[in-house]
Parts: sequence; C-alpha cells; structure tokens
Amino acid sequence: MENYTIPAQTRIGHVHLKVSDIQKSLDFYCGLLGFEVMTMYGDQAAFISAGGYHHHIGLNTWHSKGASPAPEYAPGLYHTAILYPERKDLAVILQRLIDAKYPITGASDHGVSEAIYLMIPIKMA
Repeated sequence: MENYTIPAQTRIGHVHLKVSDIQKSLDFYCGLLGFEVMTMYGDQAAFISAGGYHHHIGLNTWHSKGASPAPEYAPGLYHTAILYPERKDLAVILQRLIDAKYPITGASDHGVSEAIYLMIPIKMA
C-alpha cells in the first residue's frame, strides 16, 4: 500500500452517537451545552448543530434505545472535543455546568485550546 498523508485542511464534519434516550441526550447537548436541533426523526434520531450547520452531532437510538452505557473498558468513542470560538464562550458553558451541578472530571490548558472534561453520567446515557 502506498503511503498517503491526509490534507491538513481536513476536518471532521459530524459524528453520530448511539444513545439510549433521545430526550435526555437533547437535554444535555441542547439544554445545557446550547446546540440547536436541526432535524428530528420521530423519537429515534435528532441532528443538532452550532450555527445552523446541517448537523455536527447525530443522536440516534436505532440500536441502543433503553440500553445500558457501554462498559468502561469496551472499545468505542473515548473523547469528543467541542471547540468554542472564544474563551468567554467556554466560561459561559463552564458556569452553566456548575449551576446545573454537572460532574466535571478535570480541566487542562493544551496550549492550542483549553479543556473542561466531562463524563456522561449513567443517568444521562
């Protein structure tokens, strides 16, 4: 196989997450973090975005409705980064998380971005 390097301008367009409960997921991503619902497919899927993009995150229960969270040591998505445009925007979300008593598991300054780490609690999964 020939060696290939992906172009530097490449970016992730969207991600789809299997969730057990659409409404609880919307409460988190839209109600707490501020994403907007772009499209709903009944009670099985929701497509949400920032700024009107067709969708940044797809949430669906096609194979996961009512399911328990995946075991901690199972393969799967480990991390998702949501990059807010300004530090003050991140501060607004941090305050919303604090006000909602949402569990924050850490924070870090990576030099190119600042991060707040969250785990989706079992009741949200």
